[in-house]
Amino acid sequence: MTTLRLLALAKIAWALPCSLVGATLGALLCLLGASVRREGRVIEIALPDHAVFALLRRVTPFSAITFGHVVLGISHDALVGLRSHELVHVRQYERLGVLFLLAYPASSILAWFRGECPYLGNRYEIEAYAQDSTSNNAA
Repeated sequence: MTTLRLLALAKIAWALPCSLVGATLGALLCLLGASVRREGRVIEIALPDHAVFALLRRVTPFSAITFGHVVLGISHDALVGLRSHELVHVRQYERLGVLFLLAYPASSILAWFRGECPYLGNRYEIEAYAQDSTSNNAA
């Protein structure tokens, strides 16, 4: 087994507890009709296209959320559009593992204390948006 393959496996293992949170939520959504796609090392799960979820799509403050190597989104179209942004979060989970579940809200709280938007002032979102705009400019 090559060093790169071992490193990839180590990153997956390090983020696994968070991925299990996403997989558990995704499994519950799948029981309700959600659909699943695999993109590289990431599992993408989209809400089912039921009228029950139409309200959720309108009121949810986000279109996707990442837990380790699992991304839950309001639709597969939304997931495609947000893929580069969410992949930054996957890499953040690979760096921090379960600590990301503490670091992310802590960064939002710090942003709020600084008088910034807890979402847009969050250092992890800043990194994701910066990478996303770099990817979009290169395309």
